[in-house]
Amino acid sequence: MKLAIHNWMRAESLESTLSRIAGMGYSHLEIQGTPESYDTKAVKAQMDSYGIQCWGSVTLMLEERNMLAKDKGQRRMSVQYVLDLAKMVKELGGSVISLVPATVGKIIPDARPEEEWEWAVEGIKEVYAYTEANGLKIGIEPINRFETYFINRGAQALALAEAVGPNCGVCLDTFHMNIEEEDMFTTIKNIGDRLVNFHVADNNRMAPGMGHLDWNRIMSTLKEINYDEVLSVEFCAPMDRTPANPYPNSIDEAPVGLSDEQLKFLQDHGSSAVTEEFYTMLTQKSMDTLKPYL
Repeated sequence: MKLAIHNWMRAESLESTLSRIAGMGYSHLEIQGTPESYDTKAVKAQMDSYGIQCWGSVTLMLEERNMLAKDKGQRRMSVQYVLDLAKMVKELGGSVISLVPATVGKIIPDARPEEEWEWAVEGIKEVYAYTEANGLKIGIEPINRFETYFINRGAQALALAEAVGPNCGVCLDTFHMNIEEEDMFTTIKNIGDRLVNFHVADNNRMAPGMGHLDWNRIMSTLKEINYDEVLSVEFCAPMDRTPANPYPNSIDEAPVGLSDEQLKFLQDHGSSAVTEEFYTMLTQKSMDTLKPYL
């Protein structure tokens, strides 16, 4: 197994991210889902210089991005965004698109369940045609009920993947499973060979090893289903703004390069801008916890 990390959790240059993770022994990056921000030729050369491979990218379904929107034009724009992201991953030599179909943070539906399901299948099938033609995989990712009303559990993601096509997969996330699944280990087994990506954070969304999840059992269950691809670290540390904060130097009060959209996304996830010191600690702790399984 190999270890990747996302780079949406802290606003910093790609150079800073690559330098940090290469020094810690990471082999892959799941790059931020902002294709408009990257010159893929330059980024590929930069990643190559650090010996880091692109694993894939995760959709940042923010603001008007919503494959379930009642407005056809909004759905069209959302599908195009995912296609642009898939093109970026292809050009970077990546493998996986982790796809959340609906707007993160939107918990009120636009339409009837059968309509939204039809729109989701229709939109993802368009992306699927591109990924199939270009050797990529889609992993539909369930996220918790506080972030979306649509696709919260592995069984739902599997049903959607099966409606899209035989090679459409599922991306599971330990943090979300801990909230939504009756038994995350049964869910992993039920997804089986449809599992194409696996996001890792602890039950409190801190780095693996900083909560109560049973990492030995998680890894042995992945072994049971023959998943031997990439573990993709995606912590998003909750910020403690009280005197009880065990990490008093964790909050960056004057972040540089963090857009209003990025800050809102972090805040919607219960986090904020974090200091480099704190972020580095979380990145290293993730490696320390997961290294025995690589």
